Amino acid sequence: MSKRVVLLVGDFVEDYEAMVPFQMLLLAGYQVDSVCPGKKAGETVATAVHDFEGHQTYSEKPGHRFRITCDFTADLASRFDALVVPGGRAPEYLRLDAEVLRMVREFHAAGKPIAAICHGAQLLAAAGVLAGKHCSAYPACRPEVELAGGTFVPASAGFDNAHVDGNLVTAPAWPAHPAWIRGLIGLLGGVTIG
Repeated sequence: MSKRVVLLVGDFVEDYEAMVPFQMLLLAGYQVDSVCPGKKAGETVATAVHDFEGHQTYSEKPGHRFRITCDFTADLASRFDALVVPGGRAPEYLRLDAEVLRMVREFHAAGKPIAAICHGAQLLAAAGVLAGKHCSAYPACRPEVELAGGTFVPASAGFDNAHVDGNLVTAPAWPAHPAWIRGLIGLLGGVTIG
């Protein structure tokens, strides 16, 4: 039986950071589901496309609708082998949900892989799982990583790096997808195709 991975999303999750990992992990042979507190399987969340166009920060444009495949329930950490936290604006408000924080803590306490990218570090910081850890994230999240007791890992010039520290694999933004997903697959024990 293939390992199960769950993506935690919400409205205005970053489009590429939800769609691309979901498809990459399916391609690698994992069973992948998406969940959102307050939404049921079959419903969708709005996404946003963040791009780097030479401004002081990223720009934001409307993205696609991303389908929820599984209900958000209290037992997710016992049913899935890994948690993926895409960035965008969703982590900003998901971190206010006590059940979301409990779930992140349960994955962490069980030593299961947690992959967070971009603003996903906001959720890890709020859940209290960054103390003593090295964490890459979008540069604007550096204060939150450090206030949570973590060590911020700066992005390379092209935002294409990822960092693994124990059960956490983190990255600064969607250009890091290959390195980030490679790190998660490594924590899961390798590609399951064939």
